[in-house]
Amino acid sequence: MKRKFKLGVIQMKVDEVKSISVEKALTNIEFLSDRGADIVVLPEMFNCPYETIRFGDYAEEEGGETYTKLSEVARKKKIYLISGSVPERDGDLMYNTCYVFSPDGKLIGKHRKMHLFDINIINGQYFRESETLTAGDDLTVIDTEFGRLGIAICFDIRFPEMARLMADRGAEMLIYPAAFNMTTGPAHWELMFRSRAVDHQVFTVGCAPARDYDSNYISFGNSIVVNPWGEIIGRLSEEEGYLLGEIDLEEVDTVRRQLPLTHSIRKDLYELKTK
Repeated sequence: MKRKFKLGVIQMKVDEVKSISVEKALTNIEFLSDRGADIVVLPEMFNCPYETIRFGDYAEEEGGETYTKLSEVARKKKIYLISGSVPERDGDLMYNTCYVFSPDGKLIGKHRKMHLFDINIINGQYFRESETLTAGDDLTVIDTEFGRLGIAICFDIRFPEMARLMADRGAEMLIYPAAFNMTTGPAHWELMFRSRAVDHQVFTVGCAPARDYDSNYISFGNSIVVNPWGEIIGRLSEEEGYLLGEIDLEEVDTVRRQLPLTHSIRKDLYELKTK
């Protein structure tokens, strides 16, 4: 198994017009793949303003226009595509969904955000995804030729149990398309990604929309990559841009040999499992 690969992370502004956002994403995907990216990540809700009342206007069923274009570019460029997230319609329900495509354009994973972003911060952010969205109920761990990847979305990162379960299933990198805001971002963004990396001795990746002060919901930006030792190895600021660099999953094994946390878990006293 090859353990090294090039990771591309796209931080882009989201346009009011869905087709403009999708074309921008496709252009960036092709740009990074032409520079050697093997795996490319898009931000949360990359084709839709992050406003609950608008999700329904942008929602598509699985296999819709956005899905089809993402599948096609993954196949064309022969990359793994972690396609951020989009509002997915399934009958009368809507989900915040990330599709994962293989280099042949096939769907190999689908994560529906498990923990909905419902907060009310004093003198800060108010937001309730549950007003329009339904929570997913499945962990998402995918196999690639490089190793296993865990996929989750934004607010999911605040639940270390979920990250532990993905790591227990063999995930060596946890990827979170995410859109922290200007209240939670400065306080917790870096802390969350470094904590999950150290807790579970994995790479963590946060891919956010670029900051847009004209938007009703302002993303913190600051897309980030952290190694299993908790060190930040890539980070953007607020502007549109990208991260592109080599990842060696052997680092996971190296850190775990030196600091064998999983061997010290007291399974005789406690355990974590899904229902």
